[in-house]
Amino acid sequence: MMYILLLGGLVLLLIGGEALVRGSVSVARKLNISELVIGLTLVGFGTSMPELVTSLRAMDQGSVGIALGNVVGSNISNSLLILGLAAVVMPLAVHPRAVARDGTVMIAATFLLCALLWFDQFGRTTGLILLGLLIAYLAFSLFTGTKSNDPAAELHRAEGEAVSSQYGLGIGVLIALAGLAGVIAGASFLVTGAVAIARSFDISETIIGLTIVAIGTSLPELATSVIAAFRKRSDVALGNIIGSSIFNILGILGVTALVHPFSVRGDTTAAALAGDQPVSIISSVDAGALVLSAGLLMLFAMTGRKIARWEGAVLLLGYVLYMGLTFNLIPTLEIIPNG
Repeated sequence: MMYILLLGGLVLLLIGGEALVRGSVSVARKLNISELVIGLTLVGFGTSMPELVTSLRAMDQGSVGIALGNVVGSNISNSLLILGLAAVVMPLAVHPRAVARDGTVMIAATFLLCALLWFDQFGRTTGLILLGLLIAYLAFSLFTGTKSNDPAAELHRAEGEAVSSQYGLGIGVLIALAGLAGVIAGASFLVTGAVAIARSFDISETIIGLTIVAIGTSLPELATSVIAAFRKRSDVALGNIIGSSIFNILGILGVTALVHPFSVRGDTTAAALAGDQPVSIISSVDAGALVLSAGLLMLFAMTGRKIARWEGAVLLLGYVLYMGLTFNLIPTLEIIPNG
């Protein structure tokens, strides 16, 4: 039963997320909203909606590990797995100026998340600050997007134009609502199945969140990026990954912390305690993979004006190594005790 719930949740998240994006984009076009706004907001929010609903649902069930692991794992899989697959399918041409600004924001948000993890600061104040930073980023992007020579704005317009959706206003609303319902139901099934699997195999919920749940909620980004690569719209594939990573940290964690303040010092089992102090549910390996994945993405994107197939293979290899470390298939040195 737990596998049926997990699989059903993944399918509903993929279909629901796609319907939500297409329906909302169609409505926006009928209301004459610009492609820049569509690409910057609706596409970004839409593809990140599965992560948001899943994290909130996990928090409702008291599964902090799944909620936080979902965000951290999604960003790692975005940069290593999804971008790696897209680059292997088709080398991705890159306009360095187009990704420089958003890429810098992504790197800054990643280091901010690491700082929050280190100091265990996920209260409502942090949630408000993260959401404020997201709003400021969107406002600045829209303001600078009015400049005709802004390459980042062209990238966001391309993201909006890549969504082929021309339904009528009423049909668009119905499709968007059906997609939202599918995402909510899918998140519920996914979390329930993931928790059951974790307990059945005595695996940490955080590991399930970092892997199965994170990959599942990243399916919309995977579909968008691989299709964009096939269509030789590499700018859309890369922009989608960077934008999703920013939304995950500032938006999803912001809303989650605002609605359900939490602590990362959640592992209080006897085996995990060190000096009677709870251990962080996000390890140094996870934090390191988060930083390195974002760093590799920007390194490959900013050099050579393309992400070649061999670079995509390197990203995929990085994800395989991370999975090996996560499931203790590869021996590690304990650099940070109990980290």
